[in-house]
This record gives sequence, structure tokens and C-alpha cells, in this order.
Amino acid sequence: MTALRFSGPVLPDGEVADLYVVDGHVTHEPQPGAETAAEGWIVPGLVDAHCHIGLDDHGPVSDAEAEAQAVADRDGGALLIRDCGSALDTSWMHEREDLPRLIRAGRHVARTRRYIRGYAHEVEPEDLAARVAEEARRGDGWVKLVGDWIDRETGDLAPSFDAPSFAAAIAAAHEQGAKVTAHCFGHDVLAGLLDAGIDCIEHGTGLTPELVERMVAAGTALVPTVMQLDKFPEHARGGAARFPAYASTMTDLHVRRRDTLMGAFEAGVPLYAGSDGGGVARHGNLVGEVVALAALGLPAYDALGAASWRARAWLGWNGTLAEGAPADFVVTGADPLADLSTLFAPRAVVLRGRVVAGVR
Repeated sequence: MTALRFSGPVLPDGEVADLYVVDGHVTHEPQPGAETAAEGWIVPGLVDAHCHIGLDDHGPVSDAEAEAQAVADRDGGALLIRDCGSALDTSWMHEREDLPRLIRAGRHVARTRRYIRGYAHEVEPEDLAARVAEEARRGDGWVKLVGDWIDRETGDLAPSFDAPSFAAAIAAAHEQGAKVTAHCFGHDVLAGLLDAGIDCIEHGTGLTPELVERMVAAGTALVPTVMQLDKFPEHARGGAARFPAYASTMTDLHVRRRDTLMGAFEAGVPLYAGSDGGGVARHGNLVGEVVALAALGLPAYDALGAASWRARAWLGWNGTLAEGAPADFVVTGADPLADLSTLFAPRAVVLRGRVVAGVR
């Protein structure tokens, strides 16, 4: 196979270099006869840390539709995806070298009749730990809990399970070697999850300074899905007639979202980018989330790192393009740290050493 050559500033350090790709890996050793594939700013493969391949707004899709979703994510630059809950078994994607690398969390685990219909395994508290252990065995090292959702009896957000049930479930996942994350819009569910040693929080709009301090001390990650939070006013309007308390809560969480999330970032909570693609959110828009993180207040370096080198390292992959690293990266025509929007139209998207997309 002919070696490929890419040249330009290599992030995160920005040192100008020639990268050669041989047999799907990076080498810095010059390769005679290498074909120049692209020049520009070279960004370690982008990571979507909260995505739902295999879902639409009605539940699971066909394998063909899931493949189209994965291709859209790949062509948008997402080369490593932590699938944060899907009702479709997408394990077959591991055999496809043209699709993004996939870390599956299995199916959401929720309380009976307390989540989106068709999405989750719905269980009662006494069955939660066993169901989570099963999902841990089926997945790729992660399990997704629905931490809170609207409770029709109280008319507001409420924890899906009591704290002891959550703790038993998280312990069961950890015994299987899996990490646990949870959907959390509100405040009340968070303390119990942190007490139980949860590994990551999704959304996190109910965080307080005290809870943030606990996350920093424990190294608990946060994936805020900023674009998804922009839908809170819509959720509030949709529930206002039947559930005014819920509408008020969602409105308040939306108003305070910037202060809440920037407080977490500034305190040192590890924060990563997730598009929430799937369901009502479209696939292929990870870059939109990077731009949204910057609009929230993150410096461009941190917003991009949350979807590239830092996120890769968090998920157990090489965060840099050092000698021998997998050849997964994106090449842009201008400095993305000066203008993140240049990531919307990459010159080349390189996955496993192959140029799979781009506008060269």
C-alpha cells in the first residue's frame, strides 16, 4: 500500500510536521514515494462522547438507517463515538473499518413508564442492579442510566430510582468492569449518584458549587450536550399546561445553564463534547457542539480538546498523533483554534489510515 503524507501544524501542540500513514498508523519517519494527501492543520480524531447510533425519535431504527447515521457522524469528523444508549444492537459495526470506532453503552436503563417510549429497558428498583449488570456484559465498558425524568405524580423532574438502588446498580456495573453514566437534568438525583461513585454525568444542568467540588475531587466527568440544552424552553412549553412545576424547573435550568456549566469547567471538572445525535437531534453535527461549547465560554483550545485529544485519552485512546498512533485525524484548511467553524468543512477526514471524507 502506498504511504500517505499529511503536513502542517499538528494539534494540540501546533508543531509543523510531516505525518506519514502506513498500514493504518502514523509514522514520523519519511516514506519514499509517499503520496501527498492533504496539507493543513491536523487535529487528532474527533470524539462524540454522547451519541445515539441506532435511534430516532420513535425508538430503534433498521441496521441500514443506523449505518447512515454512523456515516453522517464520520463525515462530520467524529471518528470515535461513545454511543450513550441505543435500543438497537450495533455491535456489528465493530467489523466495519469504514465506520467510526464505537464504544457502546447498550440500551438505556430507566424506571417503568418514566422515559421516552421504545428507548430503554424499563425496570422497577428491585430489578435495576441485575439489568445494569447485564447491560455491562453486553456493552463496551459503559452503562447508561436515566437518572431523572418527569414524575407524573409530582409533576416535576424527580430521580428515577432511590439512592440505594442507584448505588447497587453502579456497584454491579463496576463489578463487571464497566463505567456508568446517567442522564441528569435536575438537581435532586445528583448527590446520590455521586455518593455511589458514578463515573460521568450527562447534561448536568442541576449542578451546584458543592456538587461540582465533589466531581472535581472524584474525577467525575461531565458531558453537557450544550446544543440539547437549547431545547429546554421547548420542553417547558410542551409541559406547561399539565405540569407547570416541570415547566418552571426546565425554564430555570435553561436560564442558569451557562453559569452552571462554566462553573463546573472553571472548577476543573473534566468536560467532554457530545452532540446527543439520535432521537430528535441530527447526526453529523459534533462540530456544532464544539462551537456551542466555545459560545458558552470555553476557550477554543479547551472546546476542541473536549472533542479531540482530551476526549480520546479519557476513553482510553491515544490523544496525540505520536509515532505508531492509529491514523485517525481531521485536516482543516485554516487554524481551527482561530476559527472553530473551519471544522465544518475539513479538507480530509482520515479513519484507520484511509481518507474517508473531506473537501480537498
